[in-house]
Amino acid sequence: MASGATIHTFEIALADVDRGVYEDLTLRVARHPSETDAYMMTRVLAYCLEFEEGIVFSEGISSADEPAVLVRDLTGRVTAWIEIGSPDAGRLHFGSKLADRTTVYTHRDPAKVVATWAGKRIHQAEAITLHSFDPGFIDAAVAALQRRNTMTLSITERQLYLELNGVSASSAVHDHPIE
Repeated sequence: MASGATIHTFEIALADVDRGVYEDLTLRVARHPSETDAYMMTRVLAYCLEFEEGIVFSEGISSADEPAVLVRDLTGRVTAWIEIGSPDAGRLHFGSKLADRTTVYTHRDPAKVVATWAGKRIHQAEAITLHSFDPGFIDAAVAALQRRNTMTLSITERQLYLELNGVSASSAVHDHPIE
């Protein structure tokens, strides 16, 4: 855990109808001093949207060798490389070569994020998808953040229904190909 990190606890009731995933999760999330609340909230949502056996938060901002979220199989091999925000093309290239699947979740303007990768070499770029949310969705979630959080997240037909500490918000998950 990074020095000076702020710990946030999330008690999450996850119901992902699209994938048939129904879990009660308790997450202790360390927010690094250089990490924004929007980045952390996007990281938590990505964890939920990608939830499967072997998923973990990595060292994230503190590590240049790992994405914010990753999935390992029982042998320790990385099966999913999940970036947050606006990673550089080199990280995507590296992750795409290492993992079976690479994806990005952003709280930023997706057109601007994709533009930063234009003309850059990214291994299997056509297989990588950038995911974003409706404008204002992450801001509404951030406004409800506390150190201890109770969260219900339902996903059906790529539509998110979030209740965080009594505040409700919803958003579609938008997919943007990067090539």
